Amino acid sequence: MYHDRAFVRTAIADPRPPSAVSGGAGAAGLAGLVAWLLVARAGGMDGPYSALVGIALCALAMVAWSLGVDRVHANASTGIDWSRTRPLAETWRTSVVKLAGYWATWAGIALIYCAGRFYWTGGFQFAMWCLAHAAPVLVVVSVPYVLWIDRRLVERRDDAWHLGAWLLRRDGVEVRRIHAHLLSWGVKAFFLPFMLGGVPGGFGLFVRGDLVAALASPVALAQLLIGFMFLVDMSVATVGYMLTFRPLDAHIRSANPYAAAWMPALICYPPFILMSDGGPLDYHPGTADWVWWLGAHPLAQALMGAVLVALTGVYAWATLAFGPRFSNLTNRGILTHGPYAWTRHPAYLSKNLFWWLATLPWLTTGSLVDAARATLLLGAVSGVYYWRAKTEERHLRHDPAYVVYSDWSGRRGPFARFGRWLREGDQKLASSYTLLTSPFQAP
Repeated sequence: MYHDRAFVRTAIADPRPPSAVSGGAGAAGLAGLVAWLLVARAGGMDGPYSALVGIALCALAMVAWSLGVDRVHANASTGIDWSRTRPLAETWRTSVVKLAGYWATWAGIALIYCAGRFYWTGGFQFAMWCLAHAAPVLVVVSVPYVLWIDRRLVERRDDAWHLGAWLLRRDGVEVRRIHAHLLSWGVKAFFLPFMLGGVPGGFGLFVRGDLVAALASPVALAQLLIGFMFLVDMSVATVGYMLTFRPLDAHIRSANPYAAAWMPALICYPPFILMSDGGPLDYHPGTADWVWWLGAHPLAQALMGAVLVALTGVYAWATLAFGPRFSNLTNRGILTHGPYAWTRHPAYLSKNLFWWLATLPWLTTGSLVDAARATLLLGAVSGVYYWRAKTEERHLRHDPAYVVYSDWSGRRGPFARFGRWLREGDQKLASSYTLLTSPFQAP
């Protein structure tokens, strides 16, 4: 009882830092996506256009919650002063320069997409179809949007303006701001096609999935639920890369400026991925998955399936916690709620645990050499994610809010408390051992 009271007093004295995003935004997005999945299953709508509707409803639900409930547009961090609207005559010249910066950026991205052959194969091809149809709309809509937002921005000369001013040979250009602009759009350009192109496949599999058969088999049920979790993750991530708007307070504060951070992130995704079949870190040859190894033990299969579903659920929860702000290699506000109240890297932790348990690399269908190789390579994959975590922290520690959260997590996070509990237990055990053995020690 004493320890319980001490814990409560400590928690009150050292509360968790506030989160930049509420849990409601992600929950609203999940509700929108699930509602459409139910409609799609009932109507047999398993195609890519139906998947796009799911993404759109997920996005609309998150936007509605963010603006209507969280009222994020009123946050000072948006950089918008809603109480002051400048005359258009005062701002339009800045807007024109900024539009030049945006359009030049988009033209460069389009050139990269056209030149990259891998963007026209597999799921990427669907993403390119979507972006090609969206591009003219984006160009047209950007004009009234930029003219409108510039009349209300506190600082009108943002990173896009500096690129436009450099192209138009205006004064006052800061090269570091151009660099920041290109990094931010580089993140969006690289990750959005992958996320967008991956949604239709997972969407179709879930809509076509046989729920009756899944309920009759723990393995089939686990696989269906795991597929659903990954669908949620990619749908919310796609929305996050699209909704980088200041009125949603979802704009990119900064992109990671370190090459040491970009390198491990890029090698986890195509076309640079090293973990794919035949890649340098492909740990699958000579292995089989958990279903095969536990095939003769139905209860063990069911338990392992439940654990894997739980781990995938944590992974999807970590993405949902971002609401409309998810993206790699950026700071769009510091999260402290949901799974981030437990650990600074819940997605990486759950994903890697999932791979180790799903693969069981120390077991082999080949030789002991295959088992050793698979274990070492999967260990290297986990090392890549540790590398990602550390370089991401290096970037985020430029934000004072992250420093506060990181320090709190080190003091009050459940894993930190568990570690202290183990250390205190060791100390008590050592003290007890010393007390018990002291009568038998030589004087």
